[in-house]
Amino acid sequence: MDRKLIIGTRGSELALWQANFVKDRLAENNIDAELKIIKTQGDRILNLSFDKLEGKGFFTKELEEELLAGSIDLAVHSHKDLPTENPPGLIIAAVSEREDPSELLLILKDCVDVRQKLSVKYGGIVGTSSNRRKAQLLAFRPDLEINDLRGNVQTRIGKLRDEKYDAIMLAKAGIIRLGIDLSEFHVEELTPTEIVPAPAQGVLAIQTRGEDKELFDALQVLNYPEVAAELAVERTVLKLFGGGCHLPLGCYCRKDENTFQVFTSKAETGDDFPDRLFIESDTTEGLAEKVVAMFDTKRKLPQRVFITRDLSEQSYFRKALEKHSIAIEARSLIRTVPVINKLDPYILRDINWIFFSSKNAVEYFFALKPQLPEKVQFGVMGGGSEDILRRNGYFAAYVGESGDTSEVAADFAELANGSTVLFPGAEGSLRSIQQGLSAGTRIIDLPVYETVQEDNVEPTSADVLVFTSPSNVEAYFAENLLDPNQKVIAIGKSTGKKFDEMGTKYTLPFSPDEVGLAEAVFGI
Repeated sequence: MDRKLIIGTRGSELALWQANFVKDRLAENNIDAELKIIKTQGDRILNLSFDKLEGKGFFTKELEEELLAGSIDLAVHSHKDLPTENPPGLIIAAVSEREDPSELLLILKDCVDVRQKLSVKYGGIVGTSSNRRKAQLLAFRPDLEINDLRGNVQTRIGKLRDEKYDAIMLAKAGIIRLGIDLSEFHVEELTPTEIVPAPAQGVLAIQTRGEDKELFDALQVLNYPEVAAELAVERTVLKLFGGGCHLPLGCYCRKDENTFQVFTSKAETGDDFPDRLFIESDTTEGLAEKVVAMFDTKRKLPQRVFITRDLSEQSYFRKALEKHSIAIEARSLIRTVPVINKLDPYILRDINWIFFSSKNAVEYFFALKPQLPEKVQFGVMGGGSEDILRRNGYFAAYVGESGDTSEVAADFAELANGSTVLFPGAEGSLRSIQQGLSAGTRIIDLPVYETVQEDNVEPTSADVLVFTSPSNVEAYFAENLLDPNQKVIAIGKSTGKKFDEMGTKYTLPFSPDEVGLAEAVFGI
């Protein structure tokens, strides 16, 4: 390309990084370019939250106008800021590789409480102007106070540093791109499966005039078609919901081997408890439409759900179902009792890791008041066990998010290879994680409780039956049969194996925790 290109960009440090990133990639392909800084409505109006700004595209409209006028050749945007439809005459010519779409929760160190989920002290003030983030945060932590937070990344961090908030939430992608040192804060990373990101979060969009075929062809060296295919699902979901930055919608599509996985969170307002959905498909064709159809308010949901676990009033699963007036029958079909009352301190002397496969294991272990080595690390299976570990004052260095114990074992083996790992657990447990560790890893099994099945288990007429352990499956089906109209959810693969043995169909949630179970019920 002979001509020198003009790249339109906003003037924030992050926007300039993004524009220079594109400029440098073009230079690598012998295309010369310079930047033109353009101020947008979103840059000028800093005293209002996003939901009070009029219209759509308030970070992109002025760039698009200059592009249409011909004063710039291309515009570089954070893709999530773009409206779902281009103005007539403009196209997205290329999209970047996706940076990590996780969220970061930055917390003042004197406002950290490890015993609370997400580690923000009880009743803490969290800064964000995103209704999507607000709805999902409050679903986990209704005690938090969510206040508006505007400005560029450095400005927002400065407001936290000045103690105007106890914590703030930012996209991890911007922090990575700017190389910001966050060591002065406690940082919690929230993956896209925990807090579902905005559609297209972490991706750059390069916008051009549709008539400029020469430039379109030249930009294909910067384009990632596989990312574009995933974004098409996310942004079609956003479009079908008729939303923009105001809508509390999170949607994240990714390809796992040959399967597309879509995670969606949608609320009516930032104060509303969000609905969560996880679905998989072999193709993106019709996938966005399928996601949106599952949120149809006229869709028939189960009337009653049975779960083999006692639930507190603050249970995420309970709140997710009661929002839709779904009756809940919660009762464990097993009892647990301790098998030891005192812990030999010698067992803990050379321990490097302690791994918990269940919430019961955490509770019974800490009831023994262990004297732990200073540098011991913890691994847990699922968010439920992580929450109980936090309540005992400890962070998990590893959380197995998959319900597949073989996957968790493989991941944990990389961390624990060659070390000594203690496994507090149930008497006669399946030892699924232990079997996946390397021969060079020393394993110490410590039975701390045993399970006892209840006798004369009453059947349930619920539409959906949720089983949270293999023992609960055995207890229920020792005396009862499944009605052909009843649906079954198994919390993880070890529980699912019991149904495989019975030849019974079941749904497996993405994550073995209450969020995953709620997603599974909503997806039936």
